[in-house]
Amino acid sequence: MKTSKLSLVALVAAAGIILPAVAMSSPDQPSDKPAATAPSDSKKNDKKQDNKATESAAKVGSVAPPFTLTDTDGKQVNLSDFTGKIVVIQWFNPGCPFVKKHYENGANTFNDLNKKYSDKGVVFIAINSGAAGKEGAGKDANASAKKDWKIDYSILLDESGKVGKLYGATRTPEMFIVNKDGTIAYHGAIDDDPSKNVGKTNYVAKALDEILAGKPVTTSQTKPYGCTVKYGS
Repeated sequence: MKTSKLSLVALVAAAGIILPAVAMSSPDQPSDKPAATAPSDSKKNDKKQDNKATESAAKVGSVAPPFTLTDTDGKQVNLSDFTGKIVVIQWFNPGCPFVKKHYENGANTFNDLNKKYSDKGVVFIAINSGAAGKEGAGKDANASAKKDWKIDYSILLDESGKVGKLYGATRTPEMFIVNKDGTIAYHGAIDDDPSKNVGKTNYVAKALDEILAGKPVTTSQTKPYGCTVKYGS
């Protein structure tokens, strides 16, 4: 068998046929750096986390899982505090470049959204599900970001990761909109650009405009992009 294989290779070479080479490459490594054109969720390890979270993720149209968390000021915040209101939940990590791009270098995406819609009865909150010792986790890091970025809404700490896993959050930023009836009306990315730039279409603003106008949300789900949520396990 070995001789016949060698003969075949020799015949192919003699005929001038070029066989495709087998590419040898190192395994994909997860990255939290913004890509020029593709989101970081193309990495194998990130996909494993996404698939695992998707199994238990809160779905569009389902009731939003209730939670009670403490914010950076030491105040307890319950989702039920906002019954009858539209709630926008942003998964947050101040060390993530995909989050930073919406607060730095002239961008003010989330603060602008909060300013525009809070007068219309919309509540904004951020949740950091990073475990203790992980990038961007902890009261001090988040309190500092809140001050530096002039964030007017609460940043809630979920170091156990319990709430993040209830929602199936895998990225920062990852967005959920909870409608007045307590059901999830939108889940996905903040916008349509997973690179270092802010996107042209803001899916959250689009969904809020439709909800406030009494219309169905035409784009209720998109693929979130960003850094992986830094769960402890």
